[in-house]
Amino acid sequence: MPRNWLLLPFLFFIGLPVEAQTAGIPALSVAGGAADGQTYSVTLEILALMTVLTLLPAILLMMTSFTRIIIVLGILRQAMGTQSTPSNQVILGLALFLTLFIMTPVLEQVNDTAIQPYLQEQVSAIEAMKIAVEPFKTFMLAQTRETDIQMFADIAGVESIDSPEATPLRLLMPAFVTSELKTAFQIGFLIFIPFVIIDLVVASVLMSMGMMMLSPLIISLPFKLMLFVLVDGWALIMGTLASSFLING
Repeated sequence: MPRNWLLLPFLFFIGLPVEAQTAGIPALSVAGGAADGQTYSVTLEILALMTVLTLLPAILLMMTSFTRIIIVLGILRQAMGTQSTPSNQVILGLALFLTLFIMTPVLEQVNDTAIQPYLQEQVSAIEAMKIAVEPFKTFMLAQTRETDIQMFADIAGVESIDSPEATPLRLLMPAFVTSELKTAFQIGFLIFIPFVIIDLVVASVLMSMGMMMLSPLIISLPFKLMLFVLVDGWALIMGTLASSFLING
């Protein structure tokens, strides 16, 4: 897949300072010393670029599969009782690469329909931005519950939406995150059940043997790790998360 889809985040703001870009108006000028007499300027386009870079984490959370994945992995670590193993860095890396794997069809579509035409000067920046948003909207609509969209529509005072595709981003994005939270906790609940059963069995056995001073977590942890390894737990978790997303294309 071409690397040009990495330009996607910049399409969301390239079209904003259009007049400043065409005119080349500097937003900040710095004059050198008397010896060199050079002048350095920063255009509004560069300022917008630097500003929107701070929004990339929000875009990652609000428009991709990252939220569901990171929550499920965090719940899995708690259910196993391994405290800080895997570490936060490992979980974050797993979530990022699995998100990239899941979002690849969407990114490829954005690259073919928006980024490549923009680089070839076939469409303007604003048109490319509008085209690039559509695959993300399709992805989010496939994961979002209609009840969540309706809830935010009622809060915003939107009386009716002609079709799901006509849902504005200001309603779709919070509805998508809300649906992702619900789905993540549902998956986490199913993951928790077998580990809770092991804890209950170990606690009952220890109590029946009169070993009340011994923590059940110390005994149950090796059994939970053994169960997780025997059933190839990581492959099951990753496969379940990847297949839980509805992606067209």
